[in-house]
Amino acid sequence: CGPYYQSFLKQKTFFVSLLFICILIPVHRLTVRLLLFLRAIMVCHKEFVDAGKEPGLKVWRIENMDLKPVPKNLYGSFYTGDAYLLLFTTTAPSYNIHMWLGDECSQDESGAAAIFSTQLDDFLGGGPVQYREVQNSESNTFLGYFKSGIKYQKGGVASGFQHVVTNDMNVKRLLHIKGRRAIRATEVNMSWASFNKGDCFIIDLGKDIYQWCGSECNRFERLKASEVAIGIRDNERNGRAKLHMVEEGDETPEITQALGPKSTIAPSTPDDEQVDASNKKKASLFMISDASGTMKVSSVAESSPFKQAMLSPEECYIVDNGVDKNIFVWKGPKANTSERKAAMAAGQQFIKDKGYSNKTQIQVLPAGAETTLFKQFFCDWKDKDETTGPSKPFTIGRIAKVKQVPFDASTLHTNKAMAAQHGMVDDGKGKVQIWRVENGARAPVDPSSYGQFYGGDCYLILYSYRQGSREQHIIYTWQGLKCTQDELAASAFLTVKLDDSMGGSPVQVRVTQGQEPPHLMSIFHGKPMIIHKGGTSRKGGQSQTSSTRLFHIRQSSSHATRAVEVDATASKLNTNDVFVLKTPNTVYVWQGVGASSEENEAAKHVVSLLGGSATNVSEGKEPADFWTALGGKKEYQTSKSLQNVVKPPRMFGCSNKTGRLSVEEVPGDFTQSDLATDDVMILDTWDQIYIWIGNEANEEEKTGAPKIAKQYVESDPSGRRGLAITTVKQGAEPPTFTGWFQAWDPNMWDTDPLERIRAHF
Repeated sequence: CGPYYQSFLKQKTFFVSLLFICILIPVHRLTVRLLLFLRAIMVCHKEFVDAGKEPGLKVWRIENMDLKPVPKNLYGSFYTGDAYLLLFTTTAPSYNIHMWLGDECSQDESGAAAIFSTQLDDFLGGGPVQYREVQNSESNTFLGYFKSGIKYQKGGVASGFQHVVTNDMNVKRLLHIKGRRAIRATEVNMSWASFNKGDCFIIDLGKDIYQWCGSECNRFERLKASEVAIGIRDNERNGRAKLHMVEEGDETPEITQALGPKSTIAPSTPDDEQVDASNKKKASLFMISDASGTMKVSSVAESSPFKQAMLSPEECYIVDNGVDKNIFVWKGPKANTSERKAAMAAGQQFIKDKGYSNKTQIQVLPAGAETTLFKQFFCDWKDKDETTGPSKPFTIGRIAKVKQVPFDASTLHTNKAMAAQHGMVDDGKGKVQIWRVENGARAPVDPSSYGQFYGGDCYLILYSYRQGSREQHIIYTWQGLKCTQDELAASAFLTVKLDDSMGGSPVQVRVTQGQEPPHLMSIFHGKPMIIHKGGTSRKGGQSQTSSTRLFHIRQSSSHATRAVEVDATASKLNTNDVFVLKTPNTVYVWQGVGASSEENEAAKHVVSLLGGSATNVSEGKEPADFWTALGGKKEYQTSKSLQNVVKPPRMFGCSNKTGRLSVEEVPGDFTQSDLATDDVMILDTWDQIYIWIGNEANEEEKTGAPKIAKQYVESDPSGRRGLAITTVKQGAEPPTFTGWFQAWDPNMWDTDPLERIRAHF
């Protein structure tokens, strides 16, 4: 009974009696399932006491049939012999519960995860969306939490494996990197037999991490593998390991010593078979009922698209998209308790009855928390509330009410529904020190200019805070998109040097301009981060600023606000955001139709720094001088869908590199960096489809782009037809396309993305 003794003894006499009865039974008959049953009917688990109170991600591992929290710096790393429970809390608040099962986890661990998932759902009032995740077949929602990829490690708690120890320099493992959008790093046997010419591998030797690139792997795969290698160095080793890039045939003595004499490398292998896109439209609708005393499933509609009216609030339903390895269980708000609680079990039984793969994903959805993937099967789906703009997170709560909560780190501990990052360590009120990288050394930044950054510079930000009686530290290394290779290298060197001077205890976070985590934003106490074009923050060393400047202000999905200087031209405007235009004579604050009050507040701070009094200008009521300052009125992003987005925009990568068309969604919030230059990408804004063609896409992909778009639209389960399809080329994107990305950089591809990331090595 182990971990259950103490908790049982705290319960009523009934539980104590049951315990002693169990003790009298021979151990081999005292099954784990009985213990799990007892656990399920007891009070809620101590780990759930604070669950859902703060936005962000929490991860637990099943250990000896109990829940143990996973350290935050190891999020995204999973043992294949274990089961995990994850809770993601949004700002509404609303909740996602994920039950993750490794390929080698035991039936008892799987059962424990299911029990805890149901218990957590009950604790949160039955409102969460529940996901069943299986190794190598995770949902895009799950993958979106780990943008730099997920790692599968051999073993599990049952075989004595504990979590990776931070700063452990005695590691010896080989990781196989697969995927272009969803990156997976799987631990394989430490042998040359594990290698192939078409993929990248990471040879992790603790102090040294080698990225090995097969002779047939492409540039984008190398780029993604580099992100995984950097993540291992920065998170698992706290920046205290060296990264090396190794090409096939150029192996170092250290590698051959670890792997033995090199043998023949196997040829490249095709990616896992993808389900044809046309299957995505094939779905059936079933009703679940226990009116007869047993749970029964009956057919409602044989094929999609469905009508929303088919869902009765008194019942539960299954949307069967098993051909695409998806099952959705919808819980009506007035369905009886037994049906609602049996939703996940009903989905699992449905998979067995249909003979579907064990890799089939299950989503359990309460009314009002339907996901995009579920709603796409209904041709007339309408939500009760809408929000403005794709950059505004709309998080539907239990009764489909959208509640926008502005980000204010100073109220972290009093306002539990406030936006925060995954793993927000505190309220941002700790001690802050900032240095700029200058001539290979650290130069202090004037505290009066904290929060202002220049795209041509690199910065070191030391944040210190107290956790209990101990002082903790985080080193943020901020690297501007326009900084030099020398500054990139110097920033990495200076970070390690600062870390060494503090005994190796700080957590290191490397941040690329535009990808700042919310906690970094919080240390400026609610003020927007301001990023100036080029130049430097060195006193008296700034490059000459233009007499006319334009700042793009947008609040991100995490409620962090940035003000990014862009080219002063009307084509940069966006109906969804706020812009500050400074001319030699006037400062304008231009408010788009879909702008938020938080963005307007941020504009006031930008104006105070630029100087002068502001003239507020509403979209559509601009004076002539406003357009003159921008070089004349031009087309900009004015799509109505930006103002009333019910379904968030989605982006997909389309490729036929394996010999057949595959369409894979980009998980999480997409950025300009997710546009793979050797692919065709689809941006779906619901009422408009964009085809983006990368310069390195092969000729078949380029000439077949219209067909790819047609196939995508025809495979849409909602039955959309007749949508406008716009084809754009890399480097010649119109504002109607770039407007879906914040601070689009038209010069991003002037330098090789692979060379940019290699500078982080």
